[in-house]
Amino acid sequence: MATKAKKTARGRKQDRASVAGGQNYEVRYEAKKTRKSAASVKKAVKKVGNSRRRVEKRLGA
Repeated sequence: MATKAKKTARGRKQDRASVAGGQNYEVRYEAKKTRKSAASVKKAVKKVGNSRRRVEKRLGA
């Protein structure tokens, strides 16, 4: 009998720590949160990588 794998929040925390520049909903969320344009969020992701902390710092949030 196979047992089910435990569901943990570990992957979610790692996912929240990054901004997926190719995912429009994530770009829109970050743009709204930082009060910047979606284009500036994408530009920041290209410049500093997808770390949410670094993107927000780059955008001045």
